Amino acid sequence: MSPMSARPLTIAVTGLNATDNPAPGVGVIRSLRAAGGHDRLVGLAYDALDPGAYARDIVGDVFMIPYPSQGIEAFLSRLEYVHRRLELDVIIPTLDAELPSFIALEPRLRAMGISMCLPTREQLELRSKVNLASLRERAGIRVPRSAMISDPDDLYRIHERVPYPFYVKGTFYGASLATTFEEALAAYYHTVATWGVPVLVQEYVAGEELDLVGVGDGAGDLVGAVPMKKMLLTEKGKGWAGITVRDSDLVDVGRAFVRATKWRGPFEIEAMRDAKGQYHVIEINPRFPAWVYLSVAAGMNLPRKTVELALGRRVDPIPDYEVGTMFVRISIDQVARIGDFQSIVTTGEIVRGGEAP
Repeated sequence: MSPMSARPLTIAVTGLNATDNPAPGVGVIRSLRAAGGHDRLVGLAYDALDPGAYARDIVGDVFMIPYPSQGIEAFLSRLEYVHRRLELDVIIPTLDAELPSFIALEPRLRAMGISMCLPTREQLELRSKVNLASLRERAGIRVPRSAMISDPDDLYRIHERVPYPFYVKGTFYGASLATTFEEALAAYYHTVATWGVPVLVQEYVAGEELDLVGVGDGAGDLVGAVPMKKMLLTEKGKGWAGITVRDSDLVDVGRAFVRATKWRGPFEIEAMRDAKGQYHVIEINPRFPAWVYLSVAAGMNLPRKTVELALGRRVDPIPDYEVGTMFVRISIDQVARIGDFQSIVTTGEIVRGGEAP
């Protein structure tokens, strides 16, 4: 064992929101803690009331960071401060909107001694909603018909390219099903008000949704992947319960995506399986999903593998996972300490001394 591998790491993870539309950060930190060892796990929060910041049994230390929209230098300055305090070894970003900033900062963070496992900017664009259709030929995977629009007048003739019903989606998040022009117009303005332009119009595919979490090694190979079938959805369409399934076809979709893009890092594929059993990829998210801990429960600790990749270590593929592993989310009142809230509001940090109790 090398000296580096023997030393406990300090690993920071973003995305501590854990409401009915949870960010992946808490699941990633749980996964890293499940790997054992004495690594110091640090949460990077965007809001003082992010529920994950108060999960003392999961997160050791928490630091507020500014939204990347406030400027990349302010973003970097805060990361430099956290690094001076705790000597970060690895950062795992978990939110779509922050990835461009982390990719832009990767050389400067690497020079500071902070490693990440991220796709390149080109790879990030390849899987974006704007370019998803191009993966049809590049990776040989099915994707629904779609169109990007920035003018509501485009909706008058959009059905000639994308028939009703279709989804109206924002660049990062949000999706509304439209069956008529009036519904499409309302969904367009709602999406623009929330996420701006352009807006994606994507063909509706009938069938059942299955998702896949995976990690690519950056050389075209899949480190591991776990398919999950949603069993219960929230009103926002987010999975509240799910189960791992044996589905080599969906894993092959993930393998084709990784091979075609040489994807480096975590990803989630959201796909619809039609009546013929064929998969249609509706989204590819460039990070772990909120349900990533299910992969750990099923025998694949993909977040830990991501840490190893970030550090440049050799990572062997994980061959299998346990089928029939379920997750069911629970909404509970988490007891917090007023001292933690006062600390994060006044100083922007909660330092508990490393490991969670």
